Amino acid sequence: MTLIAIVMGTLAAGIGSVWLAALLSFGVLARYTQHMLSLAAGALLATAFMHLLPEAFESQAGADDLFMTLLIGLVFFFLLDKAELWHHGHEHHHDSGSSGHHSGHDHSSHADHDANGHSHAATPVKSGSWAVLTGDSVHCFGDGILIASAFMADVRLGVIASLAVLAHEVPHHMGDLMVLRSGSSNKQMALVKVSLAGAVTALGGLAGFWLVEQLQDYLPYFLVVASSSFVYVALADLIPQLQKRLTARETATQVAWLFAGIALVTVVSGLAHGH
Repeated sequence: MTLIAIVMGTLAAGIGSVWLAALLSFGVLARYTQHMLSLAAGALLATAFMHLLPEAFESQAGADDLFMTLLIGLVFFFLLDKAELWHHGHEHHHDSGSSGHHSGHDHSSHADHDANGHSHAATPVKSGSWAVLTGDSVHCFGDGILIASAFMADVRLGVIASLAVLAHEVPHHMGDLMVLRSGSSNKQMALVKVSLAGAVTALGGLAGFWLVEQLQDYLPYFLVVASSSFVYVALADLIPQLQKRLTARETATQVAWLFAGIALVTVVSGLAHGH
């Protein structure tokens, strides 16, 4: 009975929060794409620095080990980003080479194409999706362990923990969806990818049910690895997209949305912990 409750609670928290985030991001707030990037950056940074890292450092784990894990995580996600860029660049080079054989373009047409600012080489390759999905999966796995621990202590406590996780995951899943959405026009694919990452919460719940005592000591490291992905994506992918020459009013709006993301995570996390 407890195992069934854990599976239901983790799936509701992991996937339910993704769909609620999608409802807000793609529905109510869909017209404000640039503003949502600012909101996402703020939400990811706040999730890392005001929720995950403090929780990790409140544990018995040594600060030196946690900082080393954070550093290794940042370097890992940088290399993951490089691998993603290389993969897309390799695919694009292969595709353009193949099209060159079949289409019979001459050099002048390529020159005209480049002159119009549509050259293949200049096409930006969006990065960050692998990093955010990996970090999200690690974070969700940790959430699953927390929910399982709560259910094993008391069913009512498990239900409250599931609702709390669902609530505090919504803002940062909005950030995840915006990262993937900014690199692709396919909303459905972005939703499927983040939903699969959210479903890892159930795996964490199952692992927590069977190995709660053994995995408890490693939970702070899961939190730090997840934090490193959110910090990397916010600073290396989202914020550079916002670094444009804007009017004073547009800049103020951009900063306001960034702080709105921070405030949203802070308020929701505070309410979740309050219950």
